Amino acid sequence: MKKTSIILGLMTMGLFASAQTRIALYEEFTGENCPPCATTNPGLDALLSQPTNTAKAQCIKWQVAIPSAPTATWSLYQTNITEINWRDNYYSISSAPTAKMDGQNVTVFGASSNHPANLSSTHISNAQAVSTPFSILMNTSWDANFNNAVVTVTITSSATFNAVGALKFRMVLIEKEINFATAPGTNGEKDFHWVVRKSFPDIQNGTALPATWSAAQVQTYTINCAIPSYIVDKGQMQFVGFVQDDGDKKVWQTERTTSPAIPNEAKAMAAVISSINCVTSVTPSVTIKNNGANAITDMTITPYLNTVMGTNVTWTGNLAIGATTTIPMNAISPVAGTNTYSFNISGVSGGDLVLTNNQKSAMFLNVPSYNTSTVTEGFQNVTYPPAGWALFNPDGNANTFQRSTAAGGFGASNASTRMFVNGAGNGLTDYLVLPATSLTGTINPQITFDLAYAKVSASNNDALAVQVSTDCGNSWNNVYYNSGTTMTTAPSNSATVFVPTSTQWTAVAVSLMSYANNPGILVRFAVTPNFGNCLYLDNINLKELGNVGVNTIEAVGFGFDLFPNPAANDVNLRINSAAAAKAKVTVVNSIGQLIYQEELYLNEGSNGVKIDTKNFAGGFYSVMLESNNTNLVKKLTITK
Repeated sequence: MKKTSIILGLMTMGLFASAQTRIALYEEFTGENCPPCATTNPGLDALLSQPTNTAKAQCIKWQVAIPSAPTATWSLYQTNITEINWRDNYYSISSAPTAKMDGQNVTVFGASSNHPANLSSTHISNAQAVSTPFSILMNTSWDANFNNAVVTVTITSSATFNAVGALKFRMVLIEKEINFATAPGTNGEKDFHWVVRKSFPDIQNGTALPATWSAAQVQTYTINCAIPSYIVDKGQMQFVGFVQDDGDKKVWQTERTTSPAIPNEAKAMAAVISSINCVTSVTPSVTIKNNGANAITDMTITPYLNTVMGTNVTWTGNLAIGATTTIPMNAISPVAGTNTYSFNISGVSGGDLVLTNNQKSAMFLNVPSYNTSTVTEGFQNVTYPPAGWALFNPDGNANTFQRSTAAGGFGASNASTRMFVNGAGNGLTDYLVLPATSLTGTINPQITFDLAYAKVSASNNDALAVQVSTDCGNSWNNVYYNSGTTMTTAPSNSATVFVPTSTQWTAVAVSLMSYANNPGILVRFAVTPNFGNCLYLDNINLKELGNVGVNTIEAVGFGFDLFPNPAANDVNLRINSAAAAKAKVTVVNSIGQLIYQEELYLNEGSNGVKIDTKNFAGGFYSVMLESNNTNLVKKLTITK
């Protein structure tokens, strides 16, 4: 029955002989605050970018306010809100991501649903194969600065045609690719394709066409287009025009122009500097691309360190069209802690006509020396990150570490640090770095912290790691890893943002004995999101065992040892408990997979447990012992 409907739909549209190769129109409704959109779009973009598909279909994307509108600050939605909302209502779009093909459900062309993840090359070919009576020719004339365009449109019919309703020629200006340093919404998306930026004369009215056409009828229109100031990259502009019948919303033909050839255009690609530096003088570099139609022979790069302008660097040479170069800059002397290095391009040979992509920046941590005191942080101070700490948020997503005043560890305060993992599923890890610390003179250092975490559902497994570096951040070792169900302290919650009660916390203690007496280490918390809810950390203490902090293991008289370690066929746990209690032992591998789990009943005093490890693969494991809201972790090495 379904196949019959598809065939009839194709036959209905295929009654005309085509005078021009047909181009189908694929409209995606996506959103900057839409987590599933961020997950779906990379695969969709790759499919639509295949040469065989670009010849058959043109994509345009509407950044809708689903599930919510981006804030009133600059965003793709807010800059074109009126037109986006109208198009959204035109099709009665209620979810994102979703799509229309030639104004119809994509199921008409064989897809199982309108979800973009279900689109295939076959569905594109089916849409392109439908005959049309219309051909469209579009010619564009630009002014010298590419601020205004005149588009001449000629529409020709090859057969008689009677529209069901009002027949319109609609034309939109898209940017083929936009790359942001910081995500404009909350889903982490920074790379956008085929984004509708404005329509001409407007999307609702378009240009009215005759409702009845005879064979060989020709209509010519001239459309004046003032380019909006919020265009990011003029070299990525493209006009897309299509004939649409408002009676049944069918799109009968689509055409597109080429992008303008910007003569002189330098594009800032990256500020290149190590994310962590342990020297007093750092030499950064910058990467710049020739995005124009002429070779670049000279330009000026102005650097800034923490918004303070440095000495200009003048570059001369011959940067070919489309080529990229990396230019060494002058040495800088960053302050201890977090720094921001940025640059701006000016003085491009021939005059740069696109100034919106001339800046890039990078944040980095500078460690000129190591702190010899213990680290104790309860996030009571409003300054965030706290003094000496650093936050690395690679995708610029709003779902990152931040100070929270909603809850504190075990209800002892109302402040903590919270990692928004809800709505973020791109797998990019965010890092919160403690002050650089010297462990000189220590015998048994450890890090303790309070943890609260809830999942959204059973399938959402966010991950937390504590990592240590002894070489200024060049390499990191996991000393603690937990994820998903084994990390939860509260039931799953899909309705609201998780805020832990005083009983929905666990105390974690991680031994750093292998780093005892080390002259300088870096410790960081690493959270990898997978559409979970929220994760809270509080009362973080990096200290020598015996210097009692908040919720440490000494406070509850609970601890354990592993031997032998490294182990081969079995490992023994010697557990000390101040009172009889229930406990749980969990073993996970280095990527967080559950390997072993057992529930125990502890007696007061010393307890012994043996774990059979002969079937464990060689490598590193985390052994977690949990009892009475206390979670202790030790590292186990298995050798084979």
